[in-house]
Amino acid sequence: MSAVLQGKRVLSGMRPTGALHLGNYHGALRNWVELQYRYECYFFVADWHALTTGYEDTSGLPQAIREVVIDWLASGLNPGVATLFVQSYVPEHAELHLLLSMITPLSWLERVPSYKDQQLQLREKDLATYGFLGYPLLQSADILLYRPAFVPVGEDQVAHVEVTRELARRFNHLFGREPDFEQKAERAIKELGGRNVTQYRQLRRRFQESGDQAALERARALVDSNTRITVADRERLLGFLAGANVSILPEPQVLLTATPRVPGLDGRKMSKSYGNTIAMREDPDSVVRKLKAMQTDPARVRRTDPGDPDNCPVTELHHLYSDLATQQWSANGCRTAGIGCLDCKKPVIERIVEEVTGMRKRAREFEDNPELVSNLIAEGAEKAREVARATLDEVRRAMHLRA
Repeated sequence: MSAVLQGKRVLSGMRPTGALHLGNYHGALRNWVELQYRYECYFFVADWHALTTGYEDTSGLPQAIREVVIDWLASGLNPGVATLFVQSYVPEHAELHLLLSMITPLSWLERVPSYKDQQLQLREKDLATYGFLGYPLLQSADILLYRPAFVPVGEDQVAHVEVTRELARRFNHLFGREPDFEQKAERAIKELGGRNVTQYRQLRRRFQESGDQAALERARALVDSNTRITVADRERLLGFLAGANVSILPEPQVLLTATPRVPGLDGRKMSKSYGNTIAMREDPDSVVRKLKAMQTDPARVRRTDPGDPDNCPVTELHHLYSDLATQQWSANGCRTAGIGCLDCKKPVIERIVEEVTGMRKRAREFEDNPELVSNLIAEGAEKAREVARATLDEVRRAMHLRA
């Protein structure tokens, strides 16, 4: 992996809800599989986050974690390329969460949009706990611990990343001051070497004089890709771009990703809470039975009734699985009653069965060898801890928590 890609780190996580379904795959995993070959990726199972709403019974957590990891591997995530690990295996997450809690205003947590939304949606649970209130802070610690350039999210998660960016700014403002910072930054600039020195100064000037965001991004990339400078000098140069503080916890950028709505068997969004899912490793015969019985346009009572494909959830599956010609055939046949609903479903059923069969095949090695999965998790955690330890060393130093 090149130095440029190493500087472009991506981090994301997923709660362990047990075996994943096609909504999880198309909503996140499919994108992760593509990202792993473009960036330095860290993907983690957020088991501590599962406790924020499900702390009463944790007996099923180990199996749920294993199922999620196997589904990741079945989807095409490659542990030889991306780092896959479990959150609780890296205790540095908890320490950074604790340290950030010391500087986080309570109002920042209370205003997170999903805080009150989830309280309404999960009324049957007792969510009057610090863990639930503080889960956005834990999420921020998860992110900032790895100092990623990007966090891939859908539009509904942008607010969570913005909280993380605000926390990074607050931390750097409070603890990023360093004696003789400007002199040390000037010495670090010279270490960039050759034309990089001139380019850094020009880009910094353009950003500070006119707020040129493109210049800021180019300057950050210039610093991130330079292999001649130390980690400390790298943080000084990143901080010097925007002001006079060390950028100990760089602000992550949002990497907006397409999150298509995957319809469930009843037409609502595919979700375990609705009981309308198709599992990523579901038995093909079960897939066929479920899809044949899947809800279609309610206006088509009889085979000869014309339908409206815009009112049929099968149309959304065609958008995910069928080529343009098949989509047009399906829509025209529905509107003219030229085809029946089972005819319309047939190409989708074939594609989904093919997809699920491939995942089942890739998963078999890991299902038959639990120790292999345990080893992969342990190796991923150790790789993650190397990065996490380096970040916490900088955080402790900045907070004067080392004698």
